[in-house]
Parts: sequence; structure tokens; C-alpha cells
Amino acid sequence: MNHPSSSLTRRDFFHWGVRGLGATAFANLLATESCAASLAHFAPRAKRAIHICLVGGLSHLDSFDYKPHLETVHGKSLQSDEQPDIFFGKVGLLRQSDFKFEQRGRSGLWVSDLFPHIARMADDLCVIRSMTSDSANHTPALFVANSGFQFNGFPTLGAWLSYGLGKDTDELPAYVVLPDERGDPNGGANSWTNGFLPAVSQGVKFASGELPVRDLFPAKAIPPEEEVAVRDMLRRSNQIHRERTGFEDMLSARMQSYELAARMQMSVPGVADISGESQDIRELYGFDDLATQSTALRCLLGRRLLERGVRFVQLFSGGPIAGSPRKSWDAHENVKQNHSVEARRIDKPVAGLLQDLKQRGMLDDTLVIFTTEFGRTPFAQSNANEVGPGRDHNKYGFSCWLAGAGTRGGFAFGNTDEIGWKAVENPMPWHDFHATVLAALGLDHEKLTYYHNGIQRRLTNVHGKVAWDLFA
Repeated sequence: MNHPSSSLTRRDFFHWGVRGLGATAFANLLATESCAASLAHFAPRAKRAIHICLVGGLSHLDSFDYKPHLETVHGKSLQSDEQPDIFFGKVGLLRQSDFKFEQRGRSGLWVSDLFPHIARMADDLCVIRSMTSDSANHTPALFVANSGFQFNGFPTLGAWLSYGLGKDTDELPAYVVLPDERGDPNGGANSWTNGFLPAVSQGVKFASGELPVRDLFPAKAIPPEEEVAVRDMLRRSNQIHRERTGFEDMLSARMQSYELAARMQMSVPGVADISGESQDIRELYGFDDLATQSTALRCLLGRRLLERGVRFVQLFSGGPIAGSPRKSWDAHENVKQNHSVEARRIDKPVAGLLQDLKQRGMLDDTLVIFTTEFGRTPFAQSNANEVGPGRDHNKYGFSCWLAGAGTRGGFAFGNTDEIGWKAVENPMPWHDFHATVLAALGLDHEKLTYYHNGIQRRLTNVHGKVAWDLFA
């Protein structure tokens, strides 16, 4: 093996060190945008998607899965010899819902008064009542819900969509993440990682406030003429270096990333500035209520990002699992207390988002995704002879919903058993859910692949079946 010449510069040395796999990766990054259009496999129902991701585990029994039989068996023991795979292992007595269910809209879809505003949009909701997960533990369950795998390092749904569809704008990233202001979810940035896909597919985290993207602007203002001069000098320097070394692909890729950052300096302040939004829109999203202001801002920002060409916006409800009081949907101690607080934060803003998309005509080609990592148990988390106020984790059956993009509004798909413990009709694991979301955006989950470590990887691994019944 020949050693690099001692005359190489420090910059040359680092280039030499990554010429192999690194060069291939950079070339792939450059090719991604040009080839992305060819990855669309059939006519899409949706051009874009926004994902509301609930952290901690929403109780389907208290929201979208009405089980009147629980009222009959309230206070009785679970009639099963099976030891449930739950988090704390305490199987208490069966307990009825803490919230009143009603049939909503023209469709008569059952929704509880936990979500009074979302309930008014029932005729636009396609509720999946038979979700299942591979894990009853928070972090791996959130990984499964986002990437299809229980381990970190695998690309998330948003990253696969970014990779498969490419960018629809040169001014903003294809995939933007809006975390809960109380902190990142368990697993942190692994919940929006690109994994082994090109780095351009990773979610870009936007924070709240006037500067959503960290380090986008210099710490202190630079005179415009000085910034132009610096950019011109850098451009000429890079051109000379490229002509001398021939590392065109690698350098061009780096230059593209800096150019995107420069364009974002112009576009991000505009998308984050909501001063031009009407008072009616502000009230629709819930800016007039301190409890809903934060989610209202993120939902409105999500709509504005979608309008400007962002492919996938992911909005988290719930922060870190640990801590007291809880900052997520993890209702071990008291479902009514926990869920009432968390639901109030998101109910009006999410309903406002749906209504706003609908009145703008955007709901026709925007897929709205509402998920939770798992559900809650129909029995109390307490001693076997007590009906405690909390519920444990339930991976055997829970509810999520979709809206827009040709999905069947006012429709319930699948079912759990009479007490809401296990999915018994049309069980839907995450692989099927992901395959269905990809299909809505025109992507065949079996064809959307990426070669990594000797395997043609895909979001759905070796599984997945599209639930075409969810579409009108």
C-alpha cells in the first residue's frame, strides 16, 4: 500500500482518508435528489404528510376504542391464565373508561370526550383499532413505531420518505421535526435518524421561538458586503481546490449542504413568522389558551412548512419519560389525571390543523398521521384485588388514526376483543402500517430499498402488507 505524500495538506489528508466508502456515500448523496423521482412506484394519493407522534402510550380504551363490556366487568379479575407482557407486571382488576364515549358526526364514529375538538372531525378520521407492537417498553416501542425495528440506527419513516421522494423545495429540508417544548422523546434524535440512508434524509429539528434552527445564523451580525466577500472568496478557493485535486463529488456535496444552509437563512425566518396569520386562524389552533399555545404554534408551523414544500413534518406530543410530574402520555399512576392534561395540550391544535388543511384544500393531498407507541391495559396497574386509577403498557392492541389523502373518513378498521386487550380483527403490526403510509405517498414498500451491509434494507424489513381497505 502506498502512503500519501508528505507534501499533502491537512485537507488533502482527510480527503485521502475517506476516498473509499466515504466517496461512495457522498456520490450517493449527490445522486439522491436526481434519482428520487424514479422511486415513486405508482400515482400517489398524498404529496406530503404530517405525523403527530404521541410519546408514552395513549389509552385506546379512553379515546377511540369504545368497550361497553368493560362497564359490565368493572372490578372483576382478568379471566386468563396468560401472563401479560406489560411493563410493571401488576395485573389489577378490570376497569371501565374514565371518559364518556359518544357516536360522532354523520358516520357515528365512537370517540370519547377526552378529545372533544378532534371528535368534531370524526367524519375525516380513519381509525385503526387493531394496532399491535413488538415491544411494551418505551424506547424500543417508539423505535418500532418510527423505524420498524426495536433498535436504534435504523432509518425512520420520515427518512425513508425523504430518500424515496426527494425534495420538493430547495429552500427547506425534506424532513422537519418539531419536538415537544418540554424536551426530546425517549431515544432523542434516534427517533428521526437517517440511519444508513444518505445524511440528507435525516430529520432537521426545528425548535420554538424566533430561531427554530440552531446555529443557522452567526453569533453576531456580519455586514452584508463582508458576507458576500467571504462567500465569494470561499467559492473561488473551493473551485481552485477542486480543479487541483479532482475531488469534485465530495467537495460539491459539502458545498451543497452549505448552500442549503444559506438558503435556509432566507426561508426559515419567513416560515417561522406567523404575524401574517389572521386572528381567526390563531383562535382555530388555540393561541388564545395558555395550555394549547405551544402545540398550536407547532401545528401551525407544520402547515406552513407543508405549504412551502416540506415532504414530511413530525410533531411530538410528550417529552422525556422520566421525571415527575410526567411530561408524556405514560399514565401509570392515574389515567384521568394524566390524559386530561396531555389531551388538552393537543386536542384543539390538532383539530384546528385538520380543519385548516381542509378549508385550504390541502387535506385532499396531505396525509395526517396520529400514532402512539402502544396502548394501555384494560386492567388497572395495581394489586390483583384493587381497581387502581392507572393503566400499564399494552402492546397487544391499541388505536391510531389517519386522515386526508383519500383515506376513508368516519371509518373504523379492525377491532380488539370485548375488553380491549388484544387485536382480534385485522391485526395491524407496524410493518403493515408503514407499508400503508408509503403506499399513500406512491411508494411500494417492497421496492423502496437501500443496500447496506450486504442486505437490501427496507422500512418493512421482510414483512408488510398494505391495508388498501383504509382508502376510499
